[in-house]
Amino acid sequence: MTTTSAAQRLDKAAMAARVAADIAPGSYVNLGIGLPTLVADHLPVGSGITLHTENGLLGMGPSPAPGREDPELINAGKIPVTELPGASYFHQADSFAMMRGGHIDVCVLGAFQVSARGDLANWSTGSPDAVPAVGGAMDLAVGARRTVVMMTLLAKDGTPKLVADCTLPLTGMGCVSRVYTDLAVIDVGPGGARVVETYGVTHAALEDLLGLELGLTDTGED
Repeated sequence: MTTTSAAQRLDKAAMAARVAADIAPGSYVNLGIGLPTLVADHLPVGSGITLHTENGLLGMGPSPAPGREDPELINAGKIPVTELPGASYFHQADSFAMMRGGHIDVCVLGAFQVSARGDLANWSTGSPDAVPAVGGAMDLAVGARRTVVMMTLLAKDGTPKLVADCTLPLTGMGCVSRVYTDLAVIDVGPGGARVVETYGVTHAALEDLLGLELGLTDTGED
């Protein structure tokens, strides 16, 4: 485990770069709406990583330069994107067939809550004006070969988003394997939550903050 100073607490760009660093060359990847879209700007050139969008694009590139946005070239979150050489377009039904058929290697999603077991809640806070249906996130969460979450560790009201048990409506059960946050990278699953590395907070302080017992992931480093 690595512990860094408070000054090194990750901002959004650094979080995205940390996620990008763990994506294997040659992977087919879907980036969820919100924070995960930033990962596209941090993938190394020549990595062979191919980005897939829910609305029917394979070969999405990084964000367009200011003033170079194409209003007809957007991702599932209606955010302007670019296309890379060799990109292809297809019907949304074909896109979902890719997701449901296990053809996506890695999916990066945002979340309102993730449980220590890897349960995901990312579509509704239960408020009266909440989105009325779970949408494509449930297909991605269970259809991808690996699902990870990129989120701030705390909600705006200061409550933890990594919890023992989700209290919000679930998107998928036991589908998340790793959570990337501004304060820590944490593995989750049947064995509970295990810290990979921290930023500006000690392991003990992180446990106090979350109210969880956190193990350690063996990174193989001395």
